[in-house]
Amino acid sequence: MVPLSDPTEALTKGVPDIHFPFKEASMFTMKMFMCKSAIGVALVAAIAVGTAAQVTAETKSQTNHPRREQVNVRLENQNHRIHQEVREGKMTRQQAGRLHRDDRHIRHEERNMARQNGGHITKSEQRGLNQQENAVSRQIGQ
Repeated sequence: MVPLSDPTEALTKGVPDIHFPFKEASMFTMKMFMCKSAIGVALVAAIAVGTAAQVTAETKSQTNHPRREQVNVRLENQNHRIHQEVREGKMTRQQAGRLHRDDRHIRHEERNMARQNGGHITKSEQRGLNQQENAVSRQIGQ
C-alpha cells in the first residue's frame, strides 16, 4: 500500500475536483477540526478526573474529621439509649419518636454545617451541636 501524502486524498480519490475546489483550504479545515476535537476530548477527560478526585477527597475528609466523628458517635449512643429505654418500658414510643426526631434534626444540622465548611465543622459549631445533644440526653434518663 502506498502512503498518502495528503489525508484528504483518500476522501477525494475518484471524486471530480469540482467537489473540492480548494483542496488546501479543506486540508486546513480538517486539521483544525482534528485539533479542536483532541483538545475537547482532553478537556472533558481532565474535568472528569478532577471531579472524581474532589468527590473522593471530600468523602475521606468527611468520614475522618474528629469533630464530626465525636458528634456522630454521641448521636449513635443516644439512639441506642433511646431504644434501650423503650425495651425496658421506661419510655413510651411517642417519647422515643420525639427524641429520635430531635436527634435527626441535630444530625441534619451537622451535615449542613460540614457541607458549608468543606467536610468539617468548626469548634463553635461542635459546641452548639453538643449543647443540643446534652438537652436530648437529659430527656432520655428521665
